[in-house]
Amino acid sequence: MLPVRLAENPARGAIRPRAFPRDLPPLQSGRLLGQLRERIRYLHYSLRTEEVYVYWCRAFIRFHGLRHPAEMGGPEVEAFLTALAVQRQVAPSTHSQALSALLFLYTKVLCQDLPWLREIGHPVKQRRLPVVLTREEVAAVFGGLRGEHLLLAQLLYGTGMRIAEGLQLRTKDVDFGNRAIVVRQGKGGKDRVVMLPTALLSPLREQLACARQIWADDCAAGCGGVELPHALERKYPRAGQSWNWFWVFPQRHHSSDPRSGVVRRHHLYDQTFQRAFKVAVNGAGITKPATPHTLRHCFATHLLQSGSDIRTVQELLGHADVATTMIYTHVLKLGGGAVRSPLDVL
Repeated sequence: MLPVRLAENPARGAIRPRAFPRDLPPLQSGRLLGQLRERIRYLHYSLRTEEVYVYWCRAFIRFHGLRHPAEMGGPEVEAFLTALAVQRQVAPSTHSQALSALLFLYTKVLCQDLPWLREIGHPVKQRRLPVVLTREEVAAVFGGLRGEHLLLAQLLYGTGMRIAEGLQLRTKDVDFGNRAIVVRQGKGGKDRVVMLPTALLSPLREQLACARQIWADDCAAGCGGVELPHALERKYPRAGQSWNWFWVFPQRHHSSDPRSGVVRRHHLYDQTFQRAFKVAVNGAGITKPATPHTLRHCFATHLLQSGSDIRTVQELLGHADVATTMIYTHVLKLGGGAVRSPLDVL
């Protein structure tokens, strides 16, 4: 962590305390990046968002020679963003990400007014079409996966879940009786219900049997259970050790929680699955830049191709606006049902 304190300013002396917004309490940490983390956690942002915001704020401070952000303003922020776009040639999404981190730093941590915000150039969002595999290509990728990686890939393709939603699946959220899976706290903190594919009933039962054995071994060894959302661990102290809250895809070993430092069982790492998926894609000879998230795109596109209603697909994907789901109709404009090429009528 950078040795920068909010209460110290070598150039201008001590910084006067600023009035905090009514909905935000005073910060307790003495270091700037510590205050950034404190504010992010108070607002219940995800760990990934915390890591990204800390990264960009640290890069901003280092770019300007370890100057305190309170000494700087619009020109320094614009110079940093210009260097990202011109010298590093980052994508517009990365540009927006860095800008969001700096705006959070100034508005939520330093509590400064931003009269120069309108003068900063915002990157223009570009519409990108999703990468979609054919059914044959999906089957070929599945042929290169084994064990829990294969099951997870089939689950993502068969339900349209995001990779984080699949990895964070709890045993209590798999409903074999109704053949449904409850996705808890998806993107935007929303819950939804997706179908449980019939083809995965037996593999999922086998995976749960393996997970239950890991859970039983942890209980016998007196280990610390699994992470619970928000303050449920204080409200229900023993829930973390219960089978209901255990992961469907547990990691094979224990790990330290990056925030609390508690050693306990984590779910399968996303990087582990991403590497296995990349190997399977290359092994299948597929040149498309497919990632695990591509399986979600395939789920939506193949449902629409088979005649499913777009509103149903929107609900299954958890999209707030049907316009987001409409992007998957681009594939429907190709192939036999599309406009015929003039070359084919020569």
